[in-house]
Amino acid sequence: MGTDSALRDWINNEPMEVRTASRASKPAVDQEVCNVGPVIMLGAPGAGKGTQAKLISARYGIPQISTGDLLRDNVMRGTALGQEARKFMDRGELVPDNLIYGMLSDRLKLADCNKGFILEGFPRNLAQAELLYHSLHNGFFGADCKVPPIVISIAVDYNSLLQRLTGRRSCPSCGRIYNIYTQPPKTAGLCDLDGANLMMRRDDTEGVISDRLRAYESMTVPLKAYYGERGRLVNVDGNQPLEQVTAATMQAIGKNGNSV
Repeated sequence: MGTDSALRDWINNEPMEVRTASRASKPAVDQEVCNVGPVIMLGAPGAGKGTQAKLISARYGIPQISTGDLLRDNVMRGTALGQEARKFMDRGELVPDNLIYGMLSDRLKLADCNKGFILEGFPRNLAQAELLYHSLHNGFFGADCKVPPIVISIAVDYNSLLQRLTGRRSCPSCGRIYNIYTQPPKTAGLCDLDGANLMMRRDDTEGVISDRLRAYESMTVPLKAYYGERGRLVNVDGNQPLEQVTAATMQAIGKNGNSV
């Protein structure tokens, strides 16, 4: 497969609803909602942090910012940072932190982040956490909101994570997501809406997922101690039903002074 084909495949390797999440949006929300401030979502792949981030975004009218979406967006638009990132991607190498941070910095300076924002996928390690902490503390992004970040860690047991991820199937036509174990289609292998054959993402195989979970354990879990020492960490049980996870997440934001 050629480089361009591989890149297009990588860009389209997300459901339709998240492909433009890095763009500025103007959700219709209550104008009386106070500054929410930065919200950092932690959790293993499949823990549901993306789902909760979307719900927080809808509730408070602040943007959900995923570093994966930022990278795809910059590559597709051919920005200077995106062009540099593509060089590493073409060689099969990880995109360096400084390029990811540059994309994030540009995004957080946009006006829709002034009242708060939700970070998903950043920071991933202690070095990134330190860089972000000092940038927020020193007002580097120029946002009006000076509320310290609230860090929500969603924990799900290992077997449940495997079931969530290995069971995931998506419709290549409409982008709808299913799970063959917990939310199966009416007809096995076919989308309920348009009858298209459902697809399994290449990174949803058990071997790949195990590698991703090991990487999360070694790199990201230490962030819980980092933010816990600063009194900014809230642990949420992600094994609960969705409604209870959402209720606990919203309560965490309110209790930690990020909203009224």
